[in-house]
Amino acid sequence: MEIIDAIILGIVQGLTEFLPVSSSGHLEIGSAILGDDKIPEESLMFTIVLHFATALATLVVFRKDIVEIIEGLIKFQWNEETQFTVKIILSMIPAVIVGLFFEEELEQFFGGKITFVGFMLLVTAILLFLADRAKNTGKPVGFRNSVLIGLSQAIAMLPGISRSGATISTSVLLGIDKNKAARFSFLMVVPLIIGKIAKDILDGALTYNEASFGYLSAGFVAAFISGFFACTWMIQLVRKSKLTYFAIYCTIVGLIAIFAGIYS
Repeated sequence: MEIIDAIILGIVQGLTEFLPVSSSGHLEIGSAILGDDKIPEESLMFTIVLHFATALATLVVFRKDIVEIIEGLIKFQWNEETQFTVKIILSMIPAVIVGLFFEEELEQFFGGKITFVGFMLLVTAILLFLADRAKNTGKPVGFRNSVLIGLSQAIAMLPGISRSGATISTSVLLGIDKNKAARFSFLMVVPLIIGKIAKDILDGALTYNEASFGYLSAGFVAAFISGFFACTWMIQLVRKSKLTYFAIYCTIVGLIAIFAGIYS
């Protein structure tokens, strides 16, 4: 992989991890366009590095919230911070179940199936369109809601379904405040990313050699910088009900992917 390709894919990952347009779907399309023919181990290592970069960007953007959560937890009380942590844990359960028991089945949807990606992008567009028309409230995320949001996150493991789009849309359609929905959506994925990285390391699935250091570093930096700005921007967009623009974008890209997949 060339460094310029790594930077491009890093920027794509950083933007699409937070913007509701599906990072996995765009990486699939991007890899198809760039002709990514790397062996699975190298591709996996690169993907993990990019996801770690976006997770780090999330931690930086929400650093004050995270400090408050940690401070609340060490008090060992049933306070707001402890309850928020429990909600995050509940939201993780569906994705953990899918990741542990249906990993092989999930992998069947990857590998250049851009027609499928296109249809899933259309699903994302519908969710965004509906969410943008929901009324904003001051309702916080409840325990039951956190499980439902977690289910949408598990479904978003399919390429083309935007994780942020699905979770934020589900939250807003459940009547949750848009700002709180965005905050919960971005924070709930961090433990999953860290857990996935740890699992791959323990399984010995990751390989590294000195020749890959250049493009891995370039991809990491590109994903972190673009992710930081995308995360900050997305919070403002959700608050101002600007998701319809992304619904239109997902529709256009989805249709292009469908036709490209059918006629390629």
